[in-house]
Amino acid sequence: QLQLVESGGGFVQPGESLQLSCAISGDSSVARAIGWFRQAPGKEREGVACISGSGASSTYADSAKGRFTISRDSARNMAFLQIISLKPEDTAVYYCAAPYGSWYPQSLKPSEFDFWGQGTQVTVSS
Repeated sequence: QLQLVESGGGFVQPGESLQLSCAISGDSSVARAIGWFRQAPGKEREGVACISGSGASSTYADSAKGRFTISRDSARNMAFLQIISLKPEDTAVYYCAAPYGSWYPQSLKPSEFDFWGQGTQVTVSS
């Protein structure tokens, strides 16, 4: 089993930056990829970015390229999502997730991920 706990969300103004954190605990026998997702009110959960277990590879949704940066610190069992130039449309609950095994997900579809955190709310408003 794997436990994921997100933190770092909050209420921010447009144009500001934010770094979300994902604390990873539990089964450490496998270096799993970590994905970040978000779900806005009334919308489906969408993939934002994914980083491999080694941190050497990453994938971004087209909507995330340029303002979102995914990273990880394997020594601390942490993953991060930095967002710059926040916009009101970035308002959502942000989740981190991991697949069951050591494979790198073929896509950023939620169905590719098996373990989920509880989410952290990001609200962007003036």
